[in-house]
Amino acid sequence: MYCIIRKILFLLDAETAHHIGLSSLSFIHKILPKRVFKWLFKIPDYSANRIDKNNLFHSLKIGLAAGLDKNAQHYKALAALGFQFVEIGTVTPRPQSGNPKPRLFRLIKDEAIINRMGFNNDGVQKIKERLTNKPTDIVVGVNIGKNKDTPNDKAIEDYLICFRELYSVADYFVVNVSSPNTPNLRELQEKEPLMQILKALREEEKKLSKDSAHKVILLKIAPDLSDDQLKDIVEVVVKSDIDGIIATNTTITRDNLRYEEDVDKYGQGGLSGKPLFEKSLYVVKKIKELLPDNKILIGVGGIDNTERAQMMLNAGANAIQLYTGFIYKGPQLITEIRKSINV
Repeated sequence: MYCIIRKILFLLDAETAHHIGLSSLSFIHKILPKRVFKWLFKIPDYSANRIDKNNLFHSLKIGLAAGLDKNAQHYKALAALGFQFVEIGTVTPRPQSGNPKPRLFRLIKDEAIINRMGFNNDGVQKIKERLTNKPTDIVVGVNIGKNKDTPNDKAIEDYLICFRELYSVADYFVVNVSSPNTPNLRELQEKEPLMQILKALREEEKKLSKDSAHKVILLKIAPDLSDDQLKDIVEVVVKSDIDGIIATNTTITRDNLRYEEDVDKYGQGGLSGKPLFEKSLYVVKKIKELLPDNKILIGVGGIDNTERAQMMLNAGANAIQLYTGFIYKGPQLITEIRKSINV
């Protein structure tokens, strides 16, 4: 079924296909009985998520990375495909349209994607409305960032606005300082500004959690960091007392492309998919060596089969996320991985 859908969608430009594909999926999920939806996409009968708010990623092992459902419009249908948790966003305080189009490109032979979307999203208030009264058996994380026109020295307030507004509706938060598509954003991965942001969020979480359950805070990092930078980041994560790390975001390099000879024609942007796997796996291994055992580590980047999923888990990841592999392989990839790791 997905092979046919993919052939049709891949006739369209990538961003148009993205919107049509997700809107169609949500429509089908809404109108079809649950058993028919599962039959259509060959989804096994999974047991319900065993959600332990105090140990969120103990049993939740496979999720959807941020970027696919930016505006929390499709998380119910995506969860129905078998994702145990869905990360939406990146969300910014104010709505923004993102970078000029075209800004999303497929490298089909390499099973990769280049994007320079630029945090296009509907803003925190609209997304809060969509997550209010979400089903309790769906785990939704919110990836938060700053608006493009917010200077870095004012970035803390943007992250705090998103955190405060979405605290009651999110199951966990991800701090995005690693997208290559917002000017100067990656400068916030440096030790001093990163410490300020994470400490501010942890202090805010302590205040907000007095009236509700503790919410996990994770930091999403780039795959293009040096070993010394990774050491600094782990030190900041430990000292700020946030819960862990997601490794990794997209890469600004064009390494490991086997088939795309004229890649410069696509311009700038983050590369995801199969060519990213070696970088992401290396970062996960390095982080695992440095990160205390009580911290969460989620691996993402180039996972497109059961072998790579297991390699990421063996490297020390508590859970994994899919994105580009899901675009190319479809729901069958979720089913295969869940079966192979027995979740």
